Amino acid sequence: MSSSAPAIVWFREDLRLADNPALNWATETGRPLICLYIRETGETAPRTPGGASDWWLEKSLAALAGALERIGGKLVLRSGAALDVLTGLVAETGAEAVGWNRRYGLSDRETDAAVKKALKDKGINCQSFNGRLLVEPWELKTGSGGWYKVFTPFWKALQANYRAPPALKAPKRIATARADGDQLKDWKLHPVKPDWSGGMAEAWVPGEAGAMARLADFLDGPVSHYAATRNRPDLPDGTSRLSPHLRFGEIGPAQVWRAVKARIEAESADEESARVFLSEIAWREFSYTLLYYNPALATANYNANFDRMKWRSDKAAFDTWCHGQTGYPIVDAGMRELWHTGWMHNRVRMICASFLTKHLLLPWQWGEKWFWDTLVDADPASNPASWQWTAGSGADAAPYFRVFNPITQGQKFDESGAYVRRWCRELSRLPDKYLHAPFEADRQILARSKVELGNTYPEPMVDHPVGRQRALDAYSALKEDKTSA
Repeated sequence: MSSSAPAIVWFREDLRLADNPALNWATETGRPLICLYIRETGETAPRTPGGASDWWLEKSLAALAGALERIGGKLVLRSGAALDVLTGLVAETGAEAVGWNRRYGLSDRETDAAVKKALKDKGINCQSFNGRLLVEPWELKTGSGGWYKVFTPFWKALQANYRAPPALKAPKRIATARADGDQLKDWKLHPVKPDWSGGMAEAWVPGEAGAMARLADFLDGPVSHYAATRNRPDLPDGTSRLSPHLRFGEIGPAQVWRAVKARIEAESADEESARVFLSEIAWREFSYTLLYYNPALATANYNANFDRMKWRSDKAAFDTWCHGQTGYPIVDAGMRELWHTGWMHNRVRMICASFLTKHLLLPWQWGEKWFWDTLVDADPASNPASWQWTAGSGADAAPYFRVFNPITQGQKFDESGAYVRRWCRELSRLPDKYLHAPFEADRQILARSKVELGNTYPEPMVDHPVGRQRALDAYSALKEDKTSA
């Protein structure tokens, strides 16, 4: 083998230079590098990204390409089945080493295994690394040697056992091997006719630099009151908003963990709030464990008893929910925020998901798919795991009788009304007392507020007590079926 033969770094869900184990390994080989991103197609490809994810991916790839160019590198883009692209590129360039950071979906693992075997059979040095998680799904074991199926003991075990490895610095300079590829613009990831992405462009800065700036802003204050503000969608800095950056690997969870721990140790962050935030990072880890051991997490009930659930099939009701026209302001605000920015506050996600699966009694898979298409942080593990938690079909799921009241949830978590007034502008003149339940206001108040129910703002599509009782009846029947089975 020749040290002048190139090494290929296959970027996937790790679009960053710092703390990137695969890139670090390739750099240390001393070989010239081919930095590759594959837009995978065909039967072996991962789940097709939604429109919002495509929008983010284009910006993230452009940012990565720019960062590589500044240190002498080049991002090579190619399309096709991963095995075909990599074996072809190896033959074309004479590359003798290939490295990547691991993925955890079943089709991803099967693709990676096939690629690794094919390359090793050709004598290629092929290495994979953990650049995506704190702990890989098979590493954290219960006392009996199994995997954790309940979050709380998983979180306790993670805190007791995880120690972040030393940070890996971004390379200052890399040598580059010649290889041609596609033009990013030809992938047409940015929406046109119409371009609906204006709100996302206002809200986000994709890329590694944007991720680090977001983390720095969060650590400079919000982390210390996270426990008190994380459920407040009316507060602009109540959460970290790191989720899309984590989704695309512009920042790794170990980087976040180290940074938060450093603030705790320096006593420059409230320890309780910081640990609550880290528990959210742990939920993401737990979701990947669920995905690893339950590959059909996005479509199949984790709890098979829910296969007997008598969901309704009402496409018109689903479309009403999707477009934020349910008649419940906190739900409508969340769905409109999602459509405009590609993101929704986590508390509001739970409220909206509960409304779909409980009040409307529609399948959680419908909601999961909608979120997959519209969220910039649509994650293959966290998205379905969270939907199943809310629906009651998942691991460590919410009790079936937990039906969020969209009125009291709005009053409690959007007490100022700032969130609803931002996204449901037609209600902005309503007094606080009626903002989360405009249908309780009398005609005079509605007239003064320029709200005409059924015209400028919809009537509730289902009365809360009716929807709640329907859900309780359906879930109780499912529970009885389980008992009698």
